[in-house]
Amino acid sequence: MSVTMARTGGVTVLTLNTDPQSACPPLCQILTGLCYSPVCCSVSQHLRSVQKSSQSVLGALHIMVGLLNIGLGAILTNGGGASSWEMDSSLYPFWFGGLFICFGIASILSEKYPSPCLVILNVFLNLAGVAFAIAAIVLYCINIVSMSLWWMCHGDYWDYDRPTPSPHEDIIMEKCMQGEAIVLMLAQSINAVLIVLSVLELCVTISAAVLGIKALKSSEKKSIDDPEQYKRLLEEVTTNPTV
Repeated sequence: MSVTMARTGGVTVLTLNTDPQSACPPLCQILTGLCYSPVCCSVSQHLRSVQKSSQSVLGALHIMVGLLNIGLGAILTNGGGASSWEMDSSLYPFWFGGLFICFGIASILSEKYPSPCLVILNVFLNLAGVAFAIAAIVLYCINIVSMSLWWMCHGDYWDYDRPTPSPHEDIIMEKCMQGEAIVLMLAQSINAVLIVLSVLELCVTISAAVLGIKALKSSEKKSIDDPEQYKRLLEEVTTNPTV
């Protein structure tokens, strides 16, 4: 498949010659040609200068939030009553943690190798990350309300219906209730930290997406103002027509 590009009067014309012998439909061939074209995949120094080190910082925050989600989520899921049935059945802290780490890797790669295709992919991933961060906030809020450690002091042995518990049993029950309150407070604090981290993740995903969009717009504006760049890109595509 060959890809050629021409720009005249603010209009961009892409010409793609599809391979009739290919088993892929023409639309797939067109998308493949666009994704693998030098115009889309070549590293842009302008994007590198615009983004600077901001995406790496945001990517590091992504990864930090993801690792904390996995670590603190493991504590809650193994806390016996510190996690709701939704958390126990789906293990969503681990899913969120893995996704946030992937978003961080994409942000770092979009800065290290700032091709337009990779920057666009990073923007789409971070826009999806906004939805995941909001979902994490909602699920962690549900979990903090659903926490219950009743099993610690209200088993069969500590049944309140037992007739006339002895003073010794009353003292043990009181100590157990105090311990239950402390453990519940710690579990709620861990869940509150996860909520704060999810809010931070929401801010990071929005910031990364906005920075990516601004970089793409800046690159597009520079291309419009620099006709020589069109010539260089056109020469690069025409000299390497086969994808």
